[in-house]
Amino acid sequence: MLKIIFFTLFCLVLNAKEISPEFSLKTSGAITDFIVEDTVLYVATTASSVDIFSLEEKEKINSIKVPKIKDFLGDIIDAKIFSVDKINNKILILSQGENGGRNIFIYEDNKLQNIINAKDRLFIAQAKFLDENNIIYTLLSNQIFIYDIKNSKIINEIQVSQSSFSHFVLSDDKKTILVTDESGVINQYDTKNLKRLKTFKGQNVDRVFQVDIKKDTILASGQDRRASIYFTNGKAPFYKSFDFLVYAGSLSPSSNLACVSNDENNNALVFDINTNENKYLLTQNRAILTKILFLDEDNIAISSDDENINFYNLKIKE
Repeated sequence: MLKIIFFTLFCLVLNAKEISPEFSLKTSGAITDFIVEDTVLYVATTASSVDIFSLEEKEKINSIKVPKIKDFLGDIIDAKIFSVDKINNKILILSQGENGGRNIFIYEDNKLQNIINAKDRLFIAQAKFLDENNIIYTLLSNQIFIYDIKNSKIINEIQVSQSSFSHFVLSDDKKTILVTDESGVINQYDTKNLKRLKTFKGQNVDRVFQVDIKKDTILASGQDRRASIYFTNGKAPFYKSFDFLVYAGSLSPSSNLACVSNDENNNALVFDINTNENKYLLTQNRAILTKILFLDEDNIAISSDDENINFYNLKIKE
């Protein structure tokens, strides 16, 4: 029976149109996170660096370096950048610190300010801007904190659950946050008061690696080889099965399309959420996918656990 299921999945993927990268960019180290603002790409790497690229010129235009650190043996090593974000002229950088701690920096006017120090021994997994004056970050222990930058203090915090944290995403208006973990459950909170609004569960039976939201649609990428779709408007949820762990996923701006990691060859599959039709297979990624991002309805950026980020145009002519 298992062989029949895998064969059916393989045949369905064969119906998807294969697309190679339109172009690629090489970074300083393996890529952990990236964001795009207008036509500028900001890439977090494992090489103590946030690399900045012009997508118009397709070249690196700047690089922000954070201090290297000492490992447990006393050797000097690169600090891994875990996440990056930007608001106005400020860039938020979460990086590896010494003794397992984490540093959070704000880069502005060519200056790097350390707002949370690794000496605090906070095992921060992800950090993003809420607004100019506040950031939101999560610990591996699945706690959420809202931090006032100007006054250097925590203004709110909650414990999501006892499950270990996986990933969070903010809604486009930053009014809500979706948090997921090893339980496969997704919780939605109001970012003003961290009041729980909704819980989404039942489609994933193991850890959800990543979550995304666009409009009224939620995508969960799971260790159970499922890409799950939930709706905030009450529509019935469903999941799509794969024959490999679904490490990463993203929704298009319209929420009509989803793109998820697909197989052991590091391909990504684009499917139509409304019809469940497999549309495109994005190829030539060299390692396990770390992030997928729709730049618009027709263009997708994909990073993997190496130094290359690939860009795909879904409407490119054959």
